[in-house]
Amino acid sequence: MDGKYMQQFKKGSLEMVLLCLIARGETYGYEIITALNAHGAAVWGYAKEGTIYPILYRLQDAGLIRSRIVPAAANGSSRKYYALTDKGRDTLSELIAFWNEYTVCVDTFIRQCLPKEAEK
Repeated sequence: MDGKYMQQFKKGSLEMVLLCLIARGETYGYEIITALNAHGAAVWGYAKEGTIYPILYRLQDAGLIRSRIVPAAANGSSRKYYALTDKGRDTLSELIAFWNEYTVCVDTFIRQCLPKEAEK
């Protein structure tokens, strides 16, 4: 199959998935990537910084997440933590509601195109 179809599905849902990960509590980029790879690598492939950070920046520019810099005590560097804004929480709720309607709709079409014995 042509990989471009799979890529469109992935792109369409990845922002929502990142919002879901951030909704669990304040987190930082490496932790987001680790969680995404632990639970989604089989579907999305391994997430990389070059994919995830631009999405985080877009979500922040849209006002859906905020960030804060926290100095790391051990090595003197700092870490950027992300959290949902109120707008982000509202948007995530809307996206989840849409996703639930969307999957019911798509599943209906899929069931209608399957051979009768495959429906069981």
